[in-house]
Amino acid sequence: MGIIQISVFLENTAGRISEVTKILSDNNLNIRAINIADTANFGILRFIVDKTETAHKALAAAGFTARLTDVIAVEIDDKPGSLDALMKVFQKDLVNIEYLYASLKGIEGKAVIIFRLEDMEKGLEILKENSIRMIEGF
Repeated sequence: MGIIQISVFLENTAGRISEVTKILSDNNLNIRAINIADTANFGILRFIVDKTETAHKALAAAGFTARLTDVIAVEIDDKPGSLDALMKVFQKDLVNIEYLYASLKGIEGKAVIIFRLEDMEKGLEILKENSIRMIEGF
């Protein structure tokens, strides 16, 4: 697959995201994609950086609970209807998307969507069968 995401579990309090971004900055790590999902009491900060292992170790050393997860990054045209066309590919084969978010990676005329699928193997097969371009690294 080639893309590893870091998920950090955070208390839903002011300044917690800043603590994570400071660790990344202090370790000269570049964020390539980022997303946060929250509830009343906690949040899950999901991101992809240029040096995954360095980030994971630095976060653990600072006491953060962080998990590494395989995700898929797909490049699509940056135009109306592109994401819908991709969703139809997954829908046709009944692939459940657990979550998705976009990348900060910029290629003119392109967008990168990050996916976590319920069945990653099936999802990869479907993407290959449909000649959908996957990003192997940032």
